Amino acid sequence: MGMHFRNVMNWPRSRKIVVSVFMMLTLAVGIVIGSVLSGKVAATRAQGDSNAALLAAPSPAQLSSTFAAIAKAVEPAIVNISTTQIVERPRARGRVPNRRTPGNEFEFPLDRFFGPFEDGPTAERSLGSGVIVDKQGYILTNNHVVEQATKIEVRLDDGGRYPAKVIGADVETDLAVIKIEAGKDLPLAKLGNSDSVQVGDWVLAFGSPFGLQATVTAGIISAKDRANLGEQFQRFIQTDAAINPGNSGGPLVNIAGEVIGINTAIITSNRGYDGVGFALPSSEAIKVYNDIVRHGRVTRGSIGVSFNEERSSNAIVLKSLGAEHGIILESVEAGSPADKAGLKAGDVITTVNGTPVRTGVDLVNPIANTPVGNKVRITYLREKAKKEVEVSVADRSKIFPRTAAQSSEKPEESGAAEMGLRVDELTPPVARQLGMEGRSGVVVTQVDPGSFAEDVGFARGDLIAEVNGQGVGSVAQFTQAIAALKPAQNVVFKIHRNGGDRGTLTLFLAGVFEK
Repeated sequence: MGMHFRNVMNWPRSRKIVVSVFMMLTLAVGIVIGSVLSGKVAATRAQGDSNAALLAAPSPAQLSSTFAAIAKAVEPAIVNISTTQIVERPRARGRVPNRRTPGNEFEFPLDRFFGPFEDGPTAERSLGSGVIVDKQGYILTNNHVVEQATKIEVRLDDGGRYPAKVIGADVETDLAVIKIEAGKDLPLAKLGNSDSVQVGDWVLAFGSPFGLQATVTAGIISAKDRANLGEQFQRFIQTDAAINPGNSGGPLVNIAGEVIGINTAIITSNRGYDGVGFALPSSEAIKVYNDIVRHGRVTRGSIGVSFNEERSSNAIVLKSLGAEHGIILESVEAGSPADKAGLKAGDVITTVNGTPVRTGVDLVNPIANTPVGNKVRITYLREKAKKEVEVSVADRSKIFPRTAAQSSEKPEESGAAEMGLRVDELTPPVARQLGMEGRSGVVVTQVDPGSFAEDVGFARGDLIAEVNGQGVGSVAQFTQAIAALKPAQNVVFKIHRNGGDRGTLTLFLAGVFEK
């Protein structure tokens, strides 16, 4: 009995020995098999593939040296532009007369467009950039950099400073051409063709952000053909290269060192760089520059039609009118070439000179680029019937005089200033704000206290339609009418005034103007 017990107690010990031996044998076999397979794999890897292309890391200095070479070549043609503008200091509202007058109870809507009343001149200075495009001293920049400046100074890369004059400007693209007399040939930048750029291309932005001259930033082209951000003829190149206040007017340059755009605007939440900048393409800038240096202004063709991009290309509406593509006309100017050719609101223009019209650009650009007096062939649908007509092209500024103002024309307002009046053009937004749609004239933006204008009863927001029976549809015409007045001559102004609940009032203000 006792012996049996000892055998039972020794069995687990024997079993452990057997299991341990078995595990050691298994491990040894596994090692041998693994070694054999590993050798085969290694042999397979060692065979290689003569058809495979070898990889190579690019030189870390290659892109850097390319940027440096571009900067060295372009920077001498970049200029800093400082301007001085004489403005008036804001006056406290409690001291301002004529903010409201009986029958003129609207809440100062012109503040949105022209700012509050002002008092006392002061010099306001601002900074921008530009690029020399002609060795004789012609410089491309933004119109908003030099607009209304009384003094313009250009600083070159070599430190030289020169006064500049405006050769001409184009509001609709926000471009301007200025010129300096340096007495020597100047370095210039090479202009490229912006039509060839692609999204993802490297670009460099040059300029003087915050007055820091000769600043270069790098990025890529983020998008092309960005529209509906400004004026009708502005379709931008978008970039993430840093553009800040002061960069306006500087060039956007491609990797070949060519100017492919003029830095114009940014979208920002903090008045600084947010990674979204816009440059006007060089292809458009070249056209504007050539028109300005040849004619002093930009001439664009028009046939006198209007449309809204979003509404006029609505696919559902187009289908209902029997068109696969096109632009639906919303209005046709009376007496315009389109009107004379028989085009009407509601027609769908489908082609211009045989080229399909799918966007507003497809309709506007071929006509705008056609010399005045030439004809364009228009295909359109009316009540689902296809029609074709040839239309003569006219000067857009004459068809739409209020929306095609030229910055290069800066008429003197000395006569109006002597009267104590400040006037401005009646643009469509201002007309809507004042309830003056469909009327023409110039808007009174300021009336000086104690002046002749205040004495005869002018108020801010008045629309001056006539001076002594002569219609004044622009600031230039108003200035001419005032300049023609003789000392101590009677003068009668026909004006329209927002009368609140009484609608638009027609008033006559009169006095003896002592020049």
